[in-house]
Amino acid sequence: MTLAEAIANPLREGLRLPRTPEPCAVVVFGATGDLTARKLVPALYNLARERQLPQGFSVVGFARRDWDDAQFRTAMKEAVASHSREPLNDELWDSFARTLHYVAGTFDDLRPYLTLSDRLARQDHAHGAAGNRLFYLATPPTAYVTIATRLGEAGLVRSGKTGGWSRLVVEKPYGRDLESARDLDRRIGLVFRERQIYRIDHYLGKETVQNILVFRFANGIFEPLWNRRYVDNVQVSVAETVGVEGRGGYYEEAGALRDMVQNHLLQVLSLVAMEPVASFRGDSVRDEKAKVFFAIRPLEDLAVETVRGQYTAGAVLGQHVPGYREEPGVAVDSNIETYVAMKLHVDNWRWAGVPFYLRTGKRLPKRATEVAITFRQAPLQLFREMTGNEFTPNLLVLRIQPDEGISLRFGAKVPGTRGGVRPVNMDFRYGTSFGVEPPEAYERLLIDAMLGDPTLFTRWDSVEAAWALLTPVLEGWAHGESPLEQYEAGTWGPPAAADLIERDGRQWHRM
Repeated sequence: MTLAEAIANPLREGLRLPRTPEPCAVVVFGATGDLTARKLVPALYNLARERQLPQGFSVVGFARRDWDDAQFRTAMKEAVASHSREPLNDELWDSFARTLHYVAGTFDDLRPYLTLSDRLARQDHAHGAAGNRLFYLATPPTAYVTIATRLGEAGLVRSGKTGGWSRLVVEKPYGRDLESARDLDRRIGLVFRERQIYRIDHYLGKETVQNILVFRFANGIFEPLWNRRYVDNVQVSVAETVGVEGRGGYYEEAGALRDMVQNHLLQVLSLVAMEPVASFRGDSVRDEKAKVFFAIRPLEDLAVETVRGQYTAGAVLGQHVPGYREEPGVAVDSNIETYVAMKLHVDNWRWAGVPFYLRTGKRLPKRATEVAITFRQAPLQLFREMTGNEFTPNLLVLRIQPDEGISLRFGAKVPGTRGGVRPVNMDFRYGTSFGVEPPEAYERLLIDAMLGDPTLFTRWDSVEAAWALLTPVLEGWAHGESPLEQYEAGTWGPPAAADLIERDGRQWHRM
């Protein structure tokens, strides 16, 4: 859908037109890698298709492969044809391809950075980019400090005070624990200031994650109920059907806690639990999110409050799959978790006493990411004789992926003279309500980084607080404080995960 078509769509009538960034160059380090091909360039192409990119926009790929501009453009055309959410349009591609350029070099050699500097200067002159540069690190984390240091040595980092700005987009993981994260931040901070660093978490670019704020603060119905008086528990769940997808070496270093909980799940939790903001300008949202992280109670009994599991061979979606220890690149005696469940408490005035249950795992029966908010039972069960037992509690489910939307479960009378009460659902779906599929997360995040809007990016104090919470968990697990449970692929995790919540008299929401 073009911008003109979106405007003409009656379902989108009244929506604000997108903002357009200043002219700028996006420099992608690791330009021949999977992230660039699958996400970044397709996202930029779709932004161009929606006419959200500025005049004078350009892309420079930087990687070791000995390519020229033509080879880079050919490879990216194939990538867009394979991974774009919209079909490739040859005429649009020809226009977009002219903005793509390439510089070959290793990350530790200063000379290609000087070549990059000369290329950017020529593009500034040709496109009127005014020296604005967005550096995107689509590389292994081990290269982050080297690239930042070389950018500084080559004079490519601009403060914005003397013309032009520079921003650095950093992918997760941002450190492996509290100590390494602090060291990484200190070393990058020698070149870039905090306001120039955009730590990306693609979950925050998803439409339904952003809609948590809209749902809470744009509606007068739910916010008065969004507290310990009315909410019984909150569950944040990320289920994946896939295994490690050939990334056994990476996963042996990461594990589910580092890969998913430290960033994605805790970021979603913070949006659910944060206090209202006076406005969405500046750091207001990030200030409130940080307060949530600081209010989370440290975990004391890991054997009771956490569960860690690892999948064995089984069947997922009717297909036999190997166990984790049988995956390429994985040690035969690996002790790395592919499943995590935990119970957290946010010790503040709004949430005191309300448990937040988190779970994520690979090789589960279904791919789904949801936030399930269970409300307390009515104080007097007037219709117990009609139901024969207690009511099913009211449940609000925010579906982040797939089938993005929101559902609300409540009790309704069954038609007929005998009466009876049965739970029913009201559903909202993005695609049917707005007549368009939501954009990819990277589209929103890239345009926000170009605009200089940090709202959906993670600030250092939140990263530090998250690692301060989870580093003791990693250390405790390493000392055997919570045993590694096995679970068969195609099931909902180890039995201990069910025990974690059932000992509180609750159950996991069925996704």
